[in-house]
Amino acid sequence: MSTVPDRLPRPSAASRIHACLLGGALGDSLGYAVEFDSVERIRERFGPDGLQDFNELDGDVHFSDDTQMTLYTVDGLVEVLEWANEGIGADANACLWLAYLRWLATQGVPAPASAPVPQPRWLDTHEVLRHRRAPGNACLSGLSTGEMGTVYRPVNPGSKGCGTVMRSAPFGLIPHIPVDSVYKLSADAASLTHGHPSARQSAGAFSLIIHELVGGQGLQEAVEAALGYLRGQPEPCQELLERLESALHAADMARASPGTGSRSDGSILSPEELVRTLGEGWVAEEALAVAVYSVLATAGVDGDSVDPAAHFKAAVRLAVNHSGDSDSPGSIAGNILGAYYGEACLPAEWLNALEAPEVVRGMAAQLATVTGA
Repeated sequence: MSTVPDRLPRPSAASRIHACLLGGALGDSLGYAVEFDSVERIRERFGPDGLQDFNELDGDVHFSDDTQMTLYTVDGLVEVLEWANEGIGADANACLWLAYLRWLATQGVPAPASAPVPQPRWLDTHEVLRHRRAPGNACLSGLSTGEMGTVYRPVNPGSKGCGTVMRSAPFGLIPHIPVDSVYKLSADAASLTHGHPSARQSAGAFSLIIHELVGGQGLQEAVEAALGYLRGQPEPCQELLERLESALHAADMARASPGTGSRSDGSILSPEELVRTLGEGWVAEEALAVAVYSVLATAGVDGDSVDPAAHFKAAVRLAVNHSGDSDSPGSIAGNILGAYYGEACLPAEWLNALEAPEVVRGMAAQLATVTGA
């Protein structure tokens, strides 16, 4: 599982950036439609297999705070890189903090007078980002303190909600920086809102997976590389290691079974088994593990999907159809497959349903430009 299948062209860096962000928005949007539903309620609404397509939904399709905060992460990084391209060093975490404070303002939550007042940027002009889409409590409370949290002085020191990991794909999209820097950027930014080690390390691990995929590694190789990096840390979070190891083992079992891809043949965990094995996804390590399992278990016995769009759909459907948090595992799974396959994996009919694709594409284009992709 080392590369994108030979029969597919190797995606360009720009294609990976666009697909990672668009794929995340698609997974987020499908999951957001059932985010607070139990699996029993999902089946009641959509049938025994759960929600499969956007055309099953009544009304408009919306992405959640996951996509909003991911785009603001991109914007903070774009500002850092704009300064760098002019030969000026900037504090990356300060730029990200200012970006997140601008997101906080879109949610109608005032920052205290002690907080800096960020200058508006292009992203702030889009009304779609001003809708409240179930924002995470720790993200809101951490930013509304007006204090710039750090690894050594984090806000919300006990919080390990998935609000860190779901916004962290963009750190892995920056080319030509070492693994240590990718991890540090992501973990430092997580400390702006969440202080628990699992929240920081899950965000860092997710960014490393994206980084490895953009560098040409395969799906399982990227996850194993991130897991190896975590094991080498001075104080690795054991619950995160255990969840990722469980996800890898369960995915190996699924791919080793005949007929992989159908829940009826027993190779794929049922929604109930998924929750018992990996968790509901509300906290960082569970959301990452559910997404990793969903991506790897649906990849096929040989590790490569014949049809990238079919793989994308299968993975996202698996990631969102269970009790617990649905949009964050769906978003993370979409980010991963977008970074791996590039735009070849994005289902056209799903893209047609996506809310405000021009905003997502606009931020992808800005990141591609400043990174030279």
